[in-house]
Parts: sequence; structure tokens; C-alpha cells
Amino acid sequence: MASFSIKTRKLTNGENRFTVDIIVKKNGRIIHRESKTFRKKELARTYGRKRVIELENPIPVKKTVPLYVLMDMYMTDRDLWDKTGRTKQYVIRMLRDCDIALIESNKLKTSDIIQHCKNRRATGTKPVTIYHDVAYLRSVMKKAGPVFNIGANVEVFEEAVPILIDMNLIGKSQKRTRRPTSDEIEKLKQELLVRQSYRCNGTVRIPFIDILDFSILTCMRIGEVCKLQWNDLNTEHKTILVRDRKDPRKKEGNHMIVPLLAGSFDIVMRQPKTDALIFPYNSRSVTAGFQRVRNKLGIQDLRYHDLRREGASRLFEKGYSIEEVAQVTGHRNLNILWQVYTQLFPHKLHDKF
Repeated sequence: MASFSIKTRKLTNGENRFTVDIIVKKNGRIIHRESKTFRKKELARTYGRKRVIELENPIPVKKTVPLYVLMDMYMTDRDLWDKTGRTKQYVIRMLRDCDIALIESNKLKTSDIIQHCKNRRATGTKPVTIYHDVAYLRSVMKKAGPVFNIGANVEVFEEAVPILIDMNLIGKSQKRTRRPTSDEIEKLKQELLVRQSYRCNGTVRIPFIDILDFSILTCMRIGEVCKLQWNDLNTEHKTILVRDRKDPRKKEGNHMIVPLLAGSFDIVMRQPKTDALIFPYNSRSVTAGFQRVRNKLGIQDLRYHDLRREGASRLFEKGYSIEEVAQVTGHRNLNILWQVYTQLFPHKLHDKF
């Protein structure tokens, strides 16, 4: 049984101090004793009551497991794994086979994380990629207690991350400014015209050129393009509902009505209505076709996602305001839109005169 008492003592300057003594007895014997001093008696009394409750109703210690076991539990939980992005899934699988995965979930130390990052750097991995290791490991460990009732030292990341940044072991990606030139786009289209005559999976021909032009004109991600539905098309207003647009604060239900500007509406209308989807193709197949053509042409450092930046930049160059461009791109943070998805060609300013 736990109990507390408060003693008052006067300092040489005349001020009072209040010491709360807490004891725990079992079979008439004291088995635990502690004390703490406060400036105010009420604080001492509040602390005493709180500690008595804690000592009489101890929080059960959660079991601990090696981190690889925790990752296995995360991967087999469909509610978690099915909503985990492809990149994050890849990183978690990779982490499971690293030395850090052998450490108990409640015994992870900053030095362990630093050593993992050093090991990754020694293999030539860049700081921005190692940053994903740390971020996704932290994400898994945050689920340990609430989901699996597993003890995990998540707090270690609060100390580790600033140190890792100071040591240049982790870092965020550099802002990309790559835009395809007119000549590159023309060459891509010539090769894509050949490729779109191929049949995907033996039956489907992917209209690579229409999809490429549509991606630029609408600034949509390829995943969004390949999920557009005929039922969401408004032919009167020339708009379409884009479902579940990517947003760091809201991953589902982030629907947005987007205007189909320039020739993007015409591109949609000439697609055959053979499916509920306007572009019923696997987004990975579209990206893979683009990459093969790009590599064949020897075009360096150009990603499919750069077409989104190209589209946003064109809209700015045509005189659209940042608020209007955001209606197309779906950005809620206008600073990100301006800093990351815009790269204006200075010579285009001459067109305004």
C-alpha cells in the first residue's frame, strides 16, 4: 500500500520548502521510499497523490521484440500495409535485412541509428535516400504501442535526427528544376509513336502521345491520369473530378474538380469508351515505356514526373496567376507550387511584349 506525507522546513532566508515523502508498504514492511521537494505545499500534495496512484496502479511493461519482428507484424497487418506507398514498402523490406533490425524495439539508441546511416553511406547511398530509412523506421515504431502493444523507443529519433543532419548523414532532396526542351519532347513523341503500336499484355495499345500531352496540359501525376473515370467528366464545363489527389495531410477523399484546359478536353473525348476509366492502362507500364524511349534517345536526367513541372511552368508563362495554376495542379500550399513545380524559361518573357 502506498501513502504520502508532507514535511515543512524553513530555509535560512525565511522561505518555506515542502517535502513530500512517499512510501510503499507490504506486510508491514517498507519496500519503496522516495521524496521530492517543492516551493508550494499544494504542488507537493498534488505530486504525492499522483505518485500514490501510479505506484498502486503500475502501468504494465509492454513486451519488446527485435525490430525485424516488428516490421514483419507491420507488413502482415493489411490495414497498415495496404495503405503504405510503394517506396515505403521497399524501404521497410530493405531495413528488415539490415543489422539495425536485430536490435530490440525498446533498446534502440541514437548510436545504433548513426551506425546504420554510416553503413548505408559506405555503400554509396546518398543522404536523401538514407533519410527515408530513418523516417520510415520511425513510422513503423510509432505504430508499435498503439497497434501491437509492443514497447518501442520512438523518442530516440528526437535526439537522433538533428545529429544525423549535423553529420550530413541524412538530408532532404534538392529542388529539381529540370524541364524538357521542345526538341526533347519532339524526339520523345517520334519514338513513342512507334512504341504505341506495340500491344501491352498482348491486347492493349497504350496511346503514349495522348497521355504525354494530357499529362503536360493538366499537370496531373501519371497515377491520377490512369484513374480518371468517364462518370466524373463534365462535358458542359470541360472539367473532371480527380479523386484522392495526393496531399501530405489527407491521403484519402481529397477529391478536386480540375479544368481541362487547352487541348486536354479534346484528348479525353477522342479516347474510346471501352472501360469505366478514360485511360485504362497500368501507370507503371506507361512510365516504363517512357523510360525506355528516353534511355534509347540518350536524354539525361528526365523523369515522367518532370512533365508536371513543365505543365505548371507553361501555365505561369501564359500569364495564369498562382491561384489559378493551383486549381490545375491541386496544390494547397502555394509556396510549394512556386518553389518546387515552377521553372520559368527567362526568354519566354519576351512573348509578353
